[in-house]
Amino acid sequence: MRFRRSGDKLPADAARRQGEVTHLAFLALGGRDAAVEFLNLPDADLGGRPLDVALASAEGAARVTQAIKRLAGARTQ
Repeated sequence: MRFRRSGDKLPADAARRQGEVTHLAFLALGGRDAAVEFLNLPDADLGGRPLDVALASAEGAARVTQAIKRLAGARTQ
């Protein structure tokens, strides 16, 4: 699900979820490059790109949040 085409605006709730998961990924995964890579590459467990999953629904955002936390935990072990 892609919301951003030229001139399209994200709905407020989707924009909020995007900001929240992006911020968490940036902090938890070690910076911009790791966050962008995780959020934009397809993830089989999530069933798509994490950013798209998070934008689609609050439940999707919760699933992405958990995936970020798991990935961050695995990187620190």
